Amino acid sequence: GRIFANKPKQWYQRRVRGPHTTFKQACLKLMFPRESASIRRLSKTVNHICPPSSSHNSSPSSSLSSTTVSSSKKNNSKMFSHVQVAPPDPILGVSLAYKVDQSPNKVDLGVGAYRTDDGLPYVLSSVKKAEKAILDANFNKEYLPIDGLAEFDRLATDLLFGADLKGQEKRVVTVQSLSGTGALRLGAALIGRIFANKPTVYVSKPTWSNHFNIFRNEGLEVKEYRYFDSKTNGLDFEGLIADLKAAPNGSVFVLHLCAHNPTGVDPTIDQWEIIANICQEKGHVPFVDGAYQGYASGDLDRDAFAARLFFRRGFEFFSAQSFSKNFGLYGERIGSFFAVTNSPQAAEAVLSQVKLDARALYSNPPVHGARIVAKVLSDPALYQEWIAELKEMSGRIIQMRQQLFDALAARKTPGDWSHIVKQIGMFAYTGLTPEQVDILINKYHIYLLKSGRVSMAGVNSKNVNYIADAIHDAVVSTKAKH
Repeated sequence: GRIFANKPKQWYQRRVRGPHTTFKQACLKLMFPRESASIRRLSKTVNHICPPSSSHNSSPSSSLSSTTVSSSKKNNSKMFSHVQVAPPDPILGVSLAYKVDQSPNKVDLGVGAYRTDDGLPYVLSSVKKAEKAILDANFNKEYLPIDGLAEFDRLATDLLFGADLKGQEKRVVTVQSLSGTGALRLGAALIGRIFANKPTVYVSKPTWSNHFNIFRNEGLEVKEYRYFDSKTNGLDFEGLIADLKAAPNGSVFVLHLCAHNPTGVDPTIDQWEIIANICQEKGHVPFVDGAYQGYASGDLDRDAFAARLFFRRGFEFFSAQSFSKNFGLYGERIGSFFAVTNSPQAAEAVLSQVKLDARALYSNPPVHGARIVAKVLSDPALYQEWIAELKEMSGRIIQMRQQLFDALAARKTPGDWSHIVKQIGMFAYTGLTPEQVDILINKYHIYLLKSGRVSMAGVNSKNVNYIADAIHDAVVSTKAKH
């Protein structure tokens, strides 16, 4: 803005030759006398600042400029002609459809973020207090190291591995990441480079859809292992075990730490022990994806059981941790990537390789979210307040599960709906068919995924009966047709 601030248009026009030169052309010639490509790139910006008059548009100089730009467009017109429009993200697409719907009764059951009983976003009190303390401390905004804020890395490692970490801290590589997605991407990049023969990556069927994108973008083959039993709306444990045994030795298995997305179905403690046994026998590499520690059950230790089990067993493995859900820091993009090794020497080498990938992807992680998490985890009073808020959030979702189940039972909706209360975490796999989902969307303006997955965070005391009415109608009407 200062470039154009203090001089009248006539001053610029006097500095260049030609009475028909426009203000725009004069400015560009002064700044870039020999850089016609730069002039073209800035043309639209300057036109916005000083639109040319009709008389100038008809000048020879203006015509020459237009001809040059048109020629440039013509020469490059085929560069992107082969590019196809990518399909919309199925989850984000639901949220977009909800936003444009004008119905006063609309309900968003696709949102992957916590909502209050009033259907509003929630900023944790502990987070607000931590932010105030950070602002009062007057920190600078310098770059972080590639692996992130050291205090955050230490505290995040303690949070995931707990007391099992004591004396074995140097086995663990911790790198601050761009939330859980960034942590998975760092792990995928590392797997793609350090294995002599790239292993197959196995993800649960179903899983979070972005798992496929992340690992395939690193050139890794992705296959599915059986997980969900649609007949019981529970875990297909026999199928899971059979696929673990059938997979080539040394395969990578992406396992959800807790509150499986999208089904809400988790293995029991005994089942986790069996999964670990087979992984050990086959030399499989667990990649534990943790997006909901503390947010699933309200108990940090219970939710971290699987990662700590592999750690105690002496596995070398990967883990991704997100602080979006349990801290409500969705827009801060704060998370951690962990690589658990068998020695400090291996950890040092792995860290150096992960830092190379992080440097190439984004150079340095953002600082604000890391400071918030570090402040809450290191301050005893804020930590206790955060624990209480975790229990409040997870407790409301558990309550909504019960209320929805009770409402369906009261309506005598056909089928067994007990899975709604047996599943855990933000998401419920309802068992609704695509046809039934269409009825909820088109008739009742209730938005959810075609798979029947709903976000229980979108259910509240004000809409739970409306949702139950819609589900009852969809189930009864489709059963009558068939």
